[in-house]
Amino acid sequence: MIRIGSGAGFSGDRLEPAVVLAENGQLDYLVLECLAERTIALAQKRKLQNPSLGYDALLEKRMELLLPVISKNKVRLITNMGAANPIGAAEKIVELARKLGVSVKVAAVTGDDVYHSIDLEENALEVDEPLSSFGQLISANAYLGVKAILPALESGADVIITGRVADPSLFVAPMIHHYGWSLDDANRIAQGTVVGHLLECGSQICGGYFADPGKKDVPNFAYLGFPYADVDCDGTAIISKVQGTGGIISLATAKEQLLYEVTNPNEYMTPDVIADFTTVRLREIAPDTIEVSGCTGKKKPDTLKVSVGYHAGYIGEGEISYAGMNALGRAKLAG
Repeated sequence: MIRIGSGAGFSGDRLEPAVVLAENGQLDYLVLECLAERTIALAQKRKLQNPSLGYDALLEKRMELLLPVISKNKVRLITNMGAANPIGAAEKIVELARKLGVSVKVAAVTGDDVYHSIDLEENALEVDEPLSSFGQLISANAYLGVKAILPALESGADVIITGRVADPSLFVAPMIHHYGWSLDDANRIAQGTVVGHLLECGSQICGGYFADPGKKDVPNFAYLGFPYADVDCDGTAIISKVQGTGGIISLATAKEQLLYEVTNPNEYMTPDVIADFTTVRLREIAPDTIEVSGCTGKKKPDTLKVSVGYHAGYIGEGEISYAGMNALGRAKLAG
């Protein structure tokens, strides 16, 4: 059995849940998923202004808290906080470790930055117009998969920091490394992918997105726990959270997260596999404990997705909107 925890679901996520997982979760691996299309573009802009920057803005704060704990408890950390500068991030982590008196081996995963390789006459998928029509391009990052992460795992690194990789791949790579799965074993990799997809958004499977007061109440909402998964050799997983943390893991929260950002549940495409989420089986086996099994898959796509950022002027706006019959109650809960 391998235990993988999810300590962050976006760049600005809370710092404490990752520490709770690393300290009390009896983890083998801790994953921090902190990168999105907007954040990679913003990171590229920071790197343009200062070549030594471009990694996640909260990298130092997170690592100062986590490095002593993961070193003490022998937890390996995998994160995409390298953003536009994984090597700079790795150097910063080494610098922080020295300051903290912690000995860690750090690996940086590169290769996702394809800015100098793209064909400007290729059409963008959304609008079927050539990239040259968008004016000043700022970034182009390919979504790498497990093949990019596995050499770093094999090196024995304690901390593995990547740029743009597909979110579930951060979780699937340690499964493959631990169990020696073949990269051609589509069903096992698909099962690992659905587990990674359920974990990748951190608190969402613990009730974060689920909460709707009076209709879908979530206990101790201000102190939501973050999930971990015990993954077996066939990819079957038991998802739970640290005892005493807030939130709830149920069939309902798991089903909502299963469908999150899924356009075609028959063909969920990653760089590693095309997963069929319609075959997934979810079973509640204890309070806050869900078993996930049954995902099947097909051979991975022949091409990689690339996220391209371009300069489109400036706009400033701040708003948090809540819709639906219970919009006021949800807004008050957020407040």
